[in-house]
Amino acid sequence: MSRQNTVTPSADGIAAAVRAAKTKSRGLPPVHLWNPPFCGDLDMRIARDGTWFYLGTPIGRKELVRLFSSVLKREDGKYFLVTPVEKVGITVDDAPFVAVDFEAADDGADQILTFETNVGDFTVAGPDNPIRVERDPETGEPSPYVHVRAGLKALIDRKSFYRLVDIGAHHDGWFGLWSGGAFFPVAPSESLGQG
Repeated sequence: MSRQNTVTPSADGIAAAVRAAKTKSRGLPPVHLWNPPFCGDLDMRIARDGTWFYLGTPIGRKELVRLFSSVLKREDGKYFLVTPVEKVGITVDDAPFVAVDFEAADDGADQILTFETNVGDFTVAGPDNPIRVERDPETGEPSPYVHVRAGLKALIDRKSFYRLVDIGAHHDGWFGLWSGGAFFPVAPSESLGQG
């Protein structure tokens, strides 16, 4: 049996491996190129509000959360922290990120919505990074999301969603948002008394 499979994964070990990998490249590590063996699950969880927990305790260091978020990968509906030498499973309650703010700009022809996440990532909504709204089947409560990168999405926080609704528009029977030349439906216009 290889040494990797006999060592229990730890947050410290993952952090050290990520730091070592980051010294070789700028920006986000190339997790899409890494396919190490699965080493087990780590007692790490991302709550719906974006708080990261390790062994049941919130991780208070923002730099450490940012570091872990940079090696987050989604495969077959499951979430993993991936380094060049190991892959460990973690739990994500809803979305791995929370969009905590956004800017709306006009590039002359189109509106551009740029979201900032709780871990400092920026994503521009458009055809490659769609906005999607899911509704709770029992309460009808909306949960808006924006794609961030590589199948990872951010839950748009309530204050940002209310601001987005203020700049929404009706198009083809839907109320929604424009960004990057794409329209993202939020709710049928008729449900809002339009149409």
